Amino acid sequence: SEDNLVSDCSFSRRMPTIAKHTTEDTTMRSIILLSAIFALAACAESTPSQTTDTPVQPPTMTMDEPTLDEVSTSLESVLAAQPEAVQARYPFRNPAQTLDFFGIESGMTVVEALPGGGWYSKILLPYLGEGGELIGANYSIDMQRLFSFRTPEQLKKLETWTTDWPETAATWVEDNNTPISGFFFGAQPESVAGSADAVLFIRALHNFARFQNEGNFLTTAINDAYTALKPGGILGVVQHQMREESPDAWAEGNRGYLKQSFVVAQMEAAGFVFEGASDINANPKDQPQDGDIVWRLPPTLMGSRDNPEAAEAMQAIGESNRMTLKFRKPAA
Repeated sequence: SEDNLVSDCSFSRRMPTIAKHTTEDTTMRSIILLSAIFALAACAESTPSQTTDTPVQPPTMTMDEPTLDEVSTSLESVLAAQPEAVQARYPFRNPAQTLDFFGIESGMTVVEALPGGGWYSKILLPYLGEGGELIGANYSIDMQRLFSFRTPEQLKKLETWTTDWPETAATWVEDNNTPISGFFFGAQPESVAGSADAVLFIRALHNFARFQNEGNFLTTAINDAYTALKPGGILGVVQHQMREESPDAWAEGNRGYLKQSFVVAQMEAAGFVFEGASDINANPKDQPQDGDIVWRLPPTLMGSRDNPEAAEAMQAIGESNRMTLKFRKPAA
């Protein structure tokens, strides 16, 4: 065994010096000397070498933060899990590219303006995860009254929207673990101020602009967004876009369209820094003319639902041409 070899080695190191006497003595001495040499050789081969090198330690397994690729894969899996009817709109709404352009990541606190039935909320909730938070922000009751289709019963029900919507939204994702809350623009809770990593206005600005002169609703919404954001936080806008050369009267919000120059000017006036635009949601086929409203296009098809030929023409255009703009609250 290895233990015996090491023991033999120790014995050989203690061999006394042999004096010269007779031939037999010499022969015996040679035999003993050779035995010692063989023992030392065996020792050298079997004894672990002595070295000053630090022994190599096995790698320690640690739980690292997810890489960008892992986060992207997570978003891809969320998008892939959406119903077919939702995925059918990806070519026009481009949620993966849009959220990437805005820099939305898992674990963020995001304010979503006008979440409505939750098309984007149902993507954001599982993507933001337990470490994140989704905060819905709705039109104020005063602004809701300006819509001609609102009934007294609807307005009464909307009074409890800030508690009703989070309860409903929590049912949209199975085993949801993302915190959800809500507030009305113009009545933002103090707890929201400075808490958000991002605020998203996705197809939500036109009615604020439409009713701006009735109660400064656009200004209030933008200021609330600025207040909600942390220093350096992101403001993302996706909005039906009117061509810059078109008359301003076509882009006041009542048709659903705004001009990019108008949106940028409003955000910069509130203190935001314009970081850039993307054409990921652009649709050059949408060329609105005098009198055209955005809701003539799919999915609403207003004015052509009972006219298959007209509806087909609108379907051929597709969903609206949209600007995609990124702003940032200054870090200091």
